[in-house]
Amino acid sequence: MENTVKTLIPQIQWYPGHMKKAKDIIVNNLKLVDVVIELLDARIPYSSANPMLQEIIAGKPRLVALNKSDLADTKVTKEWVAYFRQQGIPAVAVDAPQGRGIKQLVSMTEALAKPMTDKLVSKGAKPRAARVMILGIPNVGKSSLINRLAGSNKAKTADKPGVTRAKQWIRLGGNLELLDTPGILWPKFEDMTAGLKLAFTGAINDEAIDRELITGVFLQTMAEMYPDRLRERYKLAGDLPSEPHELLELIGRKRGCLVKGGIVDTEKAQRIVLTDFRSGKLGTVSLDMPPQDDGMAEDEQ
Repeated sequence: MENTVKTLIPQIQWYPGHMKKAKDIIVNNLKLVDVVIELLDARIPYSSANPMLQEIIAGKPRLVALNKSDLADTKVTKEWVAYFRQQGIPAVAVDAPQGRGIKQLVSMTEALAKPMTDKLVSKGAKPRAARVMILGIPNVGKSSLINRLAGSNKAKTADKPGVTRAKQWIRLGGNLELLDTPGILWPKFEDMTAGLKLAFTGAINDEAIDRELITGVFLQTMAEMYPDRLRERYKLAGDLPSEPHELLELIGRKRGCLVKGGIVDTEKAQRIVLTDFRSGKLGTVSLDMPPQDDGMAEDEQ
C-alpha cells in the first residue's frame, strides 16, 4: 500500500482559496468565544483532526465531539473517548441527526465555559450566555450538529462587535450562543494515510482525487480490517481477491454494473462502493485506532 499512497497523495493536496479565508475568519473571531468544540469524524478521529487548529486555539478551553458515531465501530469510539479524556480533553460521541449525545455535549460545554462567564460577572459584567465556536473539517457534519443544537432557534441573533457579516451568532437554548464558522482543511497533508482516509469519507471533493486509486486503496483497507462487511454487503463468498481492481470488478459484477460485452463499468462500481461506505451501508467501520502513546503525532495505522 505504501507505494500506492506515495503515488496518490500529491493528487489530493486540496486547499482552495476559501479555506484560507475561513482560517482568517476563525483567527480573527476566536477572542469572542469562551469554548471551542473540535468536531471530528468518529470513523477517523486521527485523520480528521486538523493540526492547524492546535496552534489556532491554543489557550482556549477545548471539547472534542466525535460525530457520525452511528457510522463508527462502537467499541473503537469508546476507546477514542477514553483516550482524549486521558489527555485531559473532554470528549463525547454524538450522532447529530438522531440527537444522541447532544445533551451531554451541551452540559460539558456549559461546564467548560462557566469559569469564564463567572469571572466576567465577578468583574461587574452582566450575566451572559456562554459563547462557543465549533471547528472541523468539511463534511464532518457541522451543519447537522448546529441544526440539532439550535432547533427552531437557528437564526441570527443580535450583532456582535468584531464579527464579519458573513458569520452569524446562533442561539443554542438559554445558556449557549454559537459563532458559526466554515469548515477548514490544512494546506498540506503531512500524513499520507490521513489524506487517503479523508478522501474515503468525502472530506476532500471527489473531483480533486483519482477515484479509481482511492477506491482501490479503500477496498484493500476494508479487506484487511472488515472483510466480512464486504462479503455481506456484496454477497461475496470465500477468499477476497488480493488485487483491488479484481475485487472492484467482482463487486461490480455482483451489483450489475455491466456495459456492452459484459464488461464491468468500474466508474459506476467505484461510486457504489464509496457511497455505501459513506452512508453506512457497509456497517459500522472505524479506520483510525487510538494511539498507544501520549500523543497523536504518529499514525496508528
